[in-house]
Amino acid sequence: MDRAILAALQRDATQTASALSGRIGLSQPATWRRIKRLRDARVLSGRRVVLDREALGFGVTVFLGVKLATKGRVSLDDFERAVTAIPEVQLVEHVLGLYDYRLRVVARDLSDFERVLRRRVMTLPGVGDVEANVLLSEERRPGPL
Repeated sequence: MDRAILAALQRDATQTASALSGRIGLSQPATWRRIKRLRDARVLSGRRVVLDREALGFGVTVFLGVKLATKGRVSLDDFERAVTAIPEVQLVEHVLGLYDYRLRVVARDLSDFERVLRRRVMTLPGVGDVEANVLLSEERRPGPL
C-alpha cells in the first residue's frame, strides 16, 4: 500500500488523502495515517511544482562536467557555495569520476548559455576543466522508485 501511495503522489502530489484513498482502495483515515507515517519517516518531504522550462523561455539545457583545479576541502566548499548562487544552475551533483561536479544549466539559447559559462561558471573559485553536453531531447522523465 505504501508503494501505491508513493507512486500516486509522485504523479500528482496535490491529491487529498480522500481522493487518493479511492484510487488505491484504502479508507481515507488509513490512507492519511500511512501518508503521515511516510512523512514522519522522511520518505516524503515537501511538495513540488514542475515548471516547463521551454514555456518559460529556457530552450537550452546543458550538462556541465566540472573538474576543479585544486581539491582541498576549502575549494570544494567555496565552489559549492558560489555555484549554488547562479540561478541558471538547476542541479549541482558532487560525483566520482573524471569530473568532480555535474551541473544542469538552463539558458534561453546557446548565446545565453555562452554568457553564463564565460561570466559565471568559468569565474567560479577553483574551476579547472569544463565539458559541456547539450541536451537534445529527454525521452524519459524520472519515474517512481
